[in-house]
Amino acid sequence: MRVALVCVGDELLAGDTVNTNAAWLGRQLGERGVTVERVSVVPDQVADIARVVNEHRAEYDAVIVTGGLGPTHDDRTMEGVAAAVGSEVREDPEVLQWLEEEGGYTRDDLAEGTADIPAAAEMLPNPEGVAPGCVVENVYVLPGVPAEMKAMFEHVAEDFAGQQRYVETMTVDEPESALVDRFADLRERYDVRVGSYPGETVRVKIHGTDRGAVEDAAGWLRERVDLAE
Repeated sequence: MRVALVCVGDELLAGDTVNTNAAWLGRQLGERGVTVERVSVVPDQVADIARVVNEHRAEYDAVIVTGGLGPTHDDRTMEGVAAAVGSEVREDPEVLQWLEEEGGYTRDDLAEGTADIPAAAEMLPNPEGVAPGCVVENVYVLPGVPAEMKAMFEHVAEDFAGQQRYVETMTVDEPESALVDRFADLRERYDVRVGSYPGETVRVKIHGTDRGAVEDAAGWLRERVDLAE
């Protein structure tokens, strides 16, 4: 399963907020065997959201959009997603019912637009907040607040599944540039992928869908590098 993430928010582009949602979702999806192939960050503009979501929903099996939910002036995600799927936003009776019965709100408590989602979308409740998410076609719309996003993702996590992947990691006390030839040899011998992440040492990640190949590749490489203590 191939997935794209779309993170909405001027604050992400300005560097005022760190995009922890993309990192968390990437890990969660990776553990489910899902491949995240694209992460896009877009401003709080309907046209930009609509264009990127429309492009990604045609190319990938699913799109997860985070951020920009709610009734304030810069919460434009629902409008953008609706435009991407050729729909419009409307007040949803199911959202209102959930907010009244589970959230303890009355209609008078809610700011205008709080219960608006794209027509034909399925509402996703927000157990940690107020603004709902939704699913429309292959687009999943989640909040930007990390606690709310994580809680809402649990409602749809089972929709995301792929081939089981196996991972072996090691920390190597050599420069990354010195490992290039050994990485090339490893890839020729084994059907695995290799990632290297330099710092004071180099963290090496070997992963693939064949558990035996991953374990054998990791064993082969460990015998040929200087492992950090």
